[in-house]
Amino acid sequence: MRHVLVVHFSQTGQLDRLAQSVCAPLREHDGIEVDFLALEPAEPFPFPWPFLGFFRIFPETVLMKPQPLLPLAVDSGKRYDLVILAYQVWFLSPSLPCTSFLASAEAASLLKDTPVVTLIGCRNMWLMAQEKVKARLQALGARLVDNVVLTDACGTAASFLATPLWMFTGRQKPYSWVPRAGIDEQELAAASRFGDAMTRRLLADQQPIEAPMLAGLGAVKVDEKLIASEKVGNRSFTLWSRLLSALGPQQSRRRGVGLVVYIVFLLCLILTVVPITALLKKLLAPLFKARIQREKAYFAGPSGE
Repeated sequence: MRHVLVVHFSQTGQLDRLAQSVCAPLREHDGIEVDFLALEPAEPFPFPWPFLGFFRIFPETVLMKPQPLLPLAVDSGKRYDLVILAYQVWFLSPSLPCTSFLASAEAASLLKDTPVVTLIGCRNMWLMAQEKVKARLQALGARLVDNVVLTDACGTAASFLATPLWMFTGRQKPYSWVPRAGIDEQELAAASRFGDAMTRRLLADQQPIEAPMLAGLGAVKVDEKLIASEKVGNRSFTLWSRLLSALGPQQSRRRGVGLVVYIVFLLCLILTVVPITALLKKLLAPLFKARIQREKAYFAGPSGE
């Protein structure tokens, strides 16, 4: 019998549906037992989010400061042949529940010497979040063997508006003139192909999984236009997070005032610096073609595009 653990947290339910689609083929076989571990914050995060409340958790998210979780309903002494870690991306970082799990004693026990597949459902920018998760997994002694990423169907520009509106209204298409936020339904259903590949590998033999299982299946797509933006954004987020964290606790008035200043700065950045940077990158792309291809190949690993 092969044992698989799925660790997940989803506010909207979309990531849970993605995990269910991937795991459907695994659950169809008697030779594979699939356990699900839902992460539950001790103080639940609201959904839809109040506008300022969403930004109040920005420093802790970026600085990856773990928050209390409800007791994890899992046997940390049980050994799993594969762990699927399904997480959202918040502020170019793994969500706080994911960060909190990776900092727990249970994660240290469950993930040591265990192959892991990361499963991401997000707007479109996930590279820096995955780098942070990779570092945590390595520190825990886990082996990252595959990564699957599904992103919003409405595109980069439209999702700047559509995704925040989903977060603040609770509706994927709150207005007729706004594109529907979220992953395309057909893409969610087609994600079962990854579960098919995992099933074949798990049932092939009883040897530990050490190599990627999802090569050639389009598990990720790296948008080279966003690589530099993510790196710059991550550095900016880190600096602002340290400043805002120093101003006071999440609900303090001083942090609230600092957040208003930061939000104005962020909007100005999006409206001015981001378009200019994108134009410069497009003009200079021929000069850095080889470097960009190397970076794409690196970020696409271990599954590849």
